[in-house]
This record gives sequence, C-alpha cells and structure tokens, in this order.
Amino acid sequence: MIIRENTIEVSSSIEEFMLKTDAINRKPEELIFFDLEHYVYKKPKCIGVFGACIYENHKLYVTQYMIENKGEVIQILDLAKKYFVKMKRKGKKAIVTFSGNNDYTVINYLFSKYKIGFDFSTEFEDIDIQREYEKEKNHSIGLKNLEKEFGIHREGELISGSNLAKTFNKILKDREYIVRMPKEKVETILLYNEQDVVNLYSIYVLWKYFVKEDIVDEEVIEDVIDETDLE
Repeated sequence: MIIRENTIEVSSSIEEFMLKTDAINRKPEELIFFDLEHYVYKKPKCIGVFGACIYENHKLYVTQYMIENKGEVIQILDLAKKYFVKMKRKGKKAIVTFSGNNDYTVINYLFSKYKIGFDFSTEFEDIDIQREYEKEKNHSIGLKNLEKEFGIHREGELISGSNLAKTFNKILKDREYIVRMPKEKVETILLYNEQDVVNLYSIYVLWKYFVKEDIVDEEVIEDVIDETDLE
C-alpha cells in the first residue's frame, strides 16, 4: 500500500464567498473533500486510490492510499473506514464531492461485499458540487471545465477514467506490476487525485464569486487560487 500525506498552505477563507444554500451551511473546518479513483468491470472491483483532504489552520491536509496488489483490496477499504471514523471524531460534519454518487456506489458496494460496516448517510451530510452547480445554472458540467471557470490551474497530466481502470486491472492481475510501473506514473496518478480533492476546496470557498457572480476583491480571489496551486 502506498500511503501519501501532504500539507498545503492556503490563504484564509472568507465566509461570504463560500457555497451556502438553505440546506448547506458548513465552514471548511467541518468538511472532508473526497474523491476516489476506482476500477469497475460490470461490478466494482477495487478502490485504486482513496483521496481526501481537510482544512485546518490555513492548511489543507491531504491523505491518499493507493493499492499495490490484489491482496490490498480489503486493506484499502479498512483504511478508508478508519479515516472517516477519525474525521467524525474530529468534528467533521459533511463530505464534499464532485458527482459523488459514483464514488459512493463503488465504496458502498465494496463495504457491503467485504462486510465492512459504515453508513455514510447517517454519519455525514452530503455536499455534491456538481449537483449544486446544476441547481444554479440548469446545466451540467465536468470537474475540469468547472476548474477552468474558476481560474484554477491544474498541474500534471489529465488522466482518463479508462486509462486508470486499465492500470488498476493490471495491478489486480499481476502482483509485480506495481514494481515495474515507472515511479513517474505512480506520482502522476497520485497528483491527479490530490488535485481533485484540493480543487474541491478552492471551488467551495470561492463559490459565490464564480457561480453567484458576487462582486468581490479580485486580489483575494487570486490569492486563494495561487496558494492552492500545487508545485
């Protein structure tokens, strides 16, 4: 199992710019920003990368688990559950995703298959950025295009879901495949996932400016975006 933790300094968030609706009223300190890379063939087979981050004291704390062989299919699920239990105890109230129904379908199926008890619906509120965007704009959008609307610069390569699925399929079939994988490829996958969760934070705290089109200080917006760009 590859376990990767990273800390990213960000500028102070300003409450008046954040995503807020009649049903959503959470500060960043109460949130988990969450994304999975997974492999599904007819049915979910595994979580390839678990990624999540939290905001505390002007920093994002990113946690990632990446599977290295078939024997770790259950282990990564156990780590995921332990992470969410720990975050619940720390006072986190909601999980922020982008089109999170796909990720929940996968992880809930695998939790059920391997008899790992955890119920997201009773433990956390669900905040889906894509769903909230559709409510405001009356049309759908992908995460990468939404990032462009928010002026968020994404480092590294974009990876298609099909290419990720092929990679995780090989990892499940061949115990030594991860050893032969170039380190650069592993880093590319982890960076891709990390930026997914970190950019969810930026979108959440800048929501009203870009989606509601509220008038705010341009320098403040640039500071938030610049300080969450990954090196």
